[in-house]
Amino acid sequence: MTAIHVLLADDHPVVREGLRGMLTAEPDIEVAGEAASGPEAVALAGRLRPDVVLMDLRMPGGDGVEAIRHLAGTTVVVLTTYDSDADILRAVEAGAAGYLLKDTSRSVLAESIRAAARGETVLAPTVAGRLLGRMRTGPAPRPERPSTRESEVLALVAKGLTNAEIGRSLYISEATVKTHLLRACVKLGVSGRTAAVTKAIETGALPAPGEAS
Repeated sequence: MTAIHVLLADDHPVVREGLRGMLTAEPDIEVAGEAASGPEAVALAGRLRPDVVLMDLRMPGGDGVEAIRHLAGTTVVVLTTYDSDADILRAVEAGAAGYLLKDTSRSVLAESIRAAARGETVLAPTVAGRLLGRMRTGPAPRPERPSTRESEVLALVAKGLTNAEIGRSLYISEATVKTHLLRACVKLGVSGRTAAVTKAIETGALPAPGEAS
C-alpha cells in the first residue's frame, strides 16, 4: 500500500502535533513535514513533493491563501476555524481543492485526505452550504446548472482524465481545473468528482454515456 504523504501547515505547534497524532493512526497516511507559515509551506512542498497539503488560512509571515497561489499543481486542502464567505471564496479562487473546518473528526479528515489525493473536491457541509448560498444571493446570482466551462471539465472527468490532463486539454492551469470542479460540485450539491459527473448527467447538464453531446 502506497502511503499518502501529507504536509501540515499551521502556525500553532499544538495543532500540528494533534494533527500528526490523528493521522499517524491511519496506515495509509504519512506526515511528510510541518510548516509554521505560508512561505515555509511553499518551500517545504517544493522539496518534499507531498500528495496533499493541509493548510491553515491565517498565519504570521504569509497567509494560507497566498501560499495556495504559489502551490499550483499541488493538492491543497484548507483546514481552518474560519468559515466566512470571504475566506472561503478567497481560498477557492486561489485553487484550493477543498475546505474543511477544525472541528472535523479524525475519520472524516482521513477520508477527506484520501479523496483529495484521488483528485476529488472535499468540502465541509457548512462550507458547501455557504458557497451555494453566496451563489444564490450574491450580486450576480449564478444558476445551479454548471457553466459551459464547468461542464467541459466534468465531461473530461467522465472520460477518466486527471486534473493535469484536463488542464492540458483545455489549455488552462491545474489550479483552474480544481476551481471549476469545486464550483460545479457546489452548484450540484455534491462533494466529489464522480458524484458531480453522476449528478450532472441526472440533471441534464451532461449527456448520458452513449448519447450525443
